[in-house]
Amino acid sequence: MTTLSQEMILSWLEDVKDPEIPVLSLVDLGVIRGIDIAGNHVSIALTPTFVGCPALDMMKDEITSNLKGHGVEDVKISVTFREPWTSDMISEKGKIALKKFGLAPPPSQGLIDDIDVLEHAICPRCNGTHTELKNTFGPTLCRSIHYCLDCREAFEQFKPI
Repeated sequence: MTTLSQEMILSWLEDVKDPEIPVLSLVDLGVIRGIDIAGNHVSIALTPTFVGCPALDMMKDEITSNLKGHGVEDVKISVTFREPWTSDMISEKGKIALKKFGLAPPPSQGLIDDIDVLEHAICPRCNGTHTELKNTFGPTLCRSIHYCLDCREAFEQFKPI
């Protein structure tokens, strides 16, 4: 087998998608926090987007399945909250994928927690800025529901956290 590298592992993990947003890889979501390699044994540090993330076990299973499918003998996944996840950790590629999927990407906020940031979403369909927050609670913990006054379409925004 080829010598494993972090770059190789990250490229394989690009195929592991967020269970709730299937166009977004866990790498682009920014939840892969560390990779340690010892021979053919790989340890992954993972920080979920929320402490009570209902998709956590599924993500761990998908990571393990993916890496074992590439010949990694032993995969260990640890959940860490040493550095809490924020929406600023989503890659630019990930933000583009969110928008193409119809979800307004979260604005970069530099860890500022302000309801004003949530209320002023940009419509992913028409790029309109005349939008209204309809509900801070969307179909998942990480989404809110908005309405665009320009194109008159409802849309979801990935919450800035």
